[in-house]
Amino acid sequence: MLHGQYLETDYASFAAWRDWGRPAAGVWDCFSAAAMLTADGAFLLAVMGQHTFNAGKIYFPCGTPDPNDLVGDKVDLDRSVRRELKEETGLDVTSFEAEAGWNMVVDGRLIALIKVLRSTENATSLRESVLAHLAREKRPELADIRIVRGPGDIDPTVPSFVTAFLASRFARGKV
Repeated sequence: MLHGQYLETDYASFAAWRDWGRPAAGVWDCFSAAAMLTADGAFLLAVMGQHTFNAGKIYFPCGTPDPNDLVGDKVDLDRSVRRELKEETGLDVTSFEAEAGWNMVVDGRLIALIKVLRSTENATSLRESVLAHLAREKRPELADIRIVRGPGDIDPTVPSFVTAFLASRFARGKV
C-alpha cells in the first residue's frame, strides 16, 4: 500500500516547479493514468493538444488530481482516472474492465499510478471512437491517439514513465 500526502497549490506555482525541472523540494507529482488496453493487445496513447500544459506530449490519459477527486480528506485516484479518461477521450470507464491494483512507475519527481483498463474493442475501433469525440469538442485536450502494439511503435518523445511501463508489459508478454 502506498501512503503519502497531497498538497494543494495554484496552477502558476505547479507550472513554475515543472518548468524549473521539478527541483527537489520534498514534493513529487503523483497522478493516476488510464492505460487503455485493446482487445487485440495494443495500448492507446494520447497526444496532448498544443494549447495544453503538456503540449505535444504523448502518454496515457492522465492528470494531477484536483479538488473534484477528493472524497472526504482523501484523494480518490480511481475517481481521478475516471474523470481524466472521460474529459480527454469521451470514454466512460464502465466500458472497460479494470485490472486489479495499480502499476507504479517513479520517474524522477513523477509518480505515475497506472490503471490498466481492458477494452473489448480492437485498437482501430477504439481510436476511431476517441477521434469522433475529439471532432465534436470545441477545444479538445487531445490532438490525436496513437496505437502501440509493441516496442517498435513507441515514439522516442514518449516520456520515460510510459516507456518503462510499456517495456515491462511487452517484455513479460502481458498485454
